[in-house]
Amino acid sequence: MAIEVTKVTDRAALREFCELPLRLHTQSRYVPVPERRIRAWYEGTGPQRRYGPVDLYLARDRGGRVVGRTCLHRNSALDARVGRQVQLFGLTEFADARSDPALVVGGGDPAKELLDLAEQAATVSGCDLLLGPVELLPDQSPGVLVSGFAERGFSGGGWSPAYYPAAYERLGFRRRWPGRTWIVEGLDDPGRLRPEKAFVVDEQRMRDEELRVHRGSRRSLRRILPVLRHILNASAEQVEQRTEISAADFAERAAGLSRVLDERLPLYLTRAGEPVAFLLAVPDVSPFLVATRGRPSEWQRLALRAAAWRGNHPDEAALVASGTLPQWQGRGYLTLLARELYRALGEAGYRTLRGYRVPEGDRAAEAPYRGMGGRPLHRTTFYERRLR
Repeated sequence: MAIEVTKVTDRAALREFCELPLRLHTQSRYVPVPERRIRAWYEGTGPQRRYGPVDLYLARDRGGRVVGRTCLHRNSALDARVGRQVQLFGLTEFADARSDPALVVGGGDPAKELLDLAEQAATVSGCDLLLGPVELLPDQSPGVLVSGFAERGFSGGGWSPAYYPAAYERLGFRRRWPGRTWIVEGLDDPGRLRPEKAFVVDEQRMRDEELRVHRGSRRSLRRILPVLRHILNASAEQVEQRTEISAADFAERAAGLSRVLDERLPLYLTRAGEPVAFLLAVPDVSPFLVATRGRPSEWQRLALRAAAWRGNHPDEAALVASGTLPQWQGRGYLTLLARELYRALGEAGYRTLRGYRVPEGDRAAEAPYRGMGGRPLHRTTFYERRLR
């Protein structure tokens, strides 16, 4: 057999799993998924465990060299959302079977072997749809890049090489849920458009509707998390690829963000005292993850957190989540929050804002970036293969 696929069952194989993309991809573009997160999935800890195990696999060539990886898992919430039994695959990386000399000579195709394994797992579990690549869910990953390969990825934004789309499509997958990540540059340029000109807001209406913008401090974050989760879940009901986030899952994600929080950036809006919308931006720690190869030491994590507490942040930020309660959508509330975020970024000295994947055609979600003079960074897609 030209390629052998085996399950990760020990720490040595887990380390190989984490190191593969660092060897395959250009360091200046690829941002690793934190090793601690992958280890938690391997060990079966964290909120994902209520949906079942996450099984990790490695593909090796005839010489024993690791040339691919993937994980297989299920999520009943996504099954209910799309109305099908879905076999998910994620963290999927593989060498190029058409350019890697050893694979060309040996006739091996790691992508095919990994995805055939995923199809076998789907058949055994009664699934009729194979979908990925994700981390654990589509709303946690951009999928596969289909353009913008020269632009670096960012934490949560992802990056993949140009040969990936061709590999998936050669193997019978079709695109699903196209989207785009975004970038706003030159925020520190004093000649840029002023916030009140970039985002026109009716100040009288603000007073009439009793609209008030709040900043999310570390102290208040724990208190407002349930409110933000409610808004996020309610606003996601109209987006097929997004599933409801449990309290435990949201708390886990927020705990990681709070370690690097810049209290000037998380914003939420109240209407007559009731929260109705929010924007959550954080410093982009991609350079830190790249420099530490995704496995920072305890000392490095503490140093990063201490720097955040001192207000010593990177000069780039990432907009990681936003939402408006459905009954208040279309009233310009995100425009108001985007204006305040634009102002806060400039005042704090941020140079660049990157934004997580926005589903293609979602004009409301794109509006904050467009208002700030941003542009699409990467075009992305997920891939599916129907099994019956």
